[in-house]
Amino acid sequence: MDRIIKDVGDIQSRLFDHKPVLQGEIRYFIREFEEKRGLREKRLLDNVNSMVSEVGGRGLPELQDSMQSGTSAVFMRLEAANHMAQRILQRDSVKEQSDGLPASREKYQSEWEEFMKEQTRRKEEVDEEHAKAVSRLSAHYGELERDLAKFTTF
Repeated sequence: MDRIIKDVGDIQSRLFDHKPVLQGEIRYFIREFEEKRGLREKRLLDNVNSMVSEVGGRGLPELQDSMQSGTSAVFMRLEAANHMAQRILQRDSVKEQSDGLPASREKYQSEWEEFMKEQTRRKEEVDEEHAKAVSRLSAHYGELERDLAKFTTF
């Protein structure tokens, strides 16, 4: 009976106790990582860490200063452009009010009506000239046909 209990204990430790297997895998991983890669990743991480600390200590304040001066210059230019646009708008609105927009519309409307009347008159003249030319040509060709008819009867 003692042997059975001992065998069951051995089987249970092999099935449920994974410490020896895990320890072997951990040792293999550490050996693989440290020996074959030669601490290359550690050096790379150290370099990245030093660059980040350098940028954070020295580069960040310089960057903030340059951004502050650049944005203030851009802001001043935008304010100047906005002021100029406002002046242009005011000048145009004053000009429209002084010119009298309704009066200018009436003026342009009367000019348009005169133009259309002139175009209608010219169209009628051209139509008249065309009708006269057609009648002259038809009379001329009518005479030619009569003369041709005289010569063909002989």
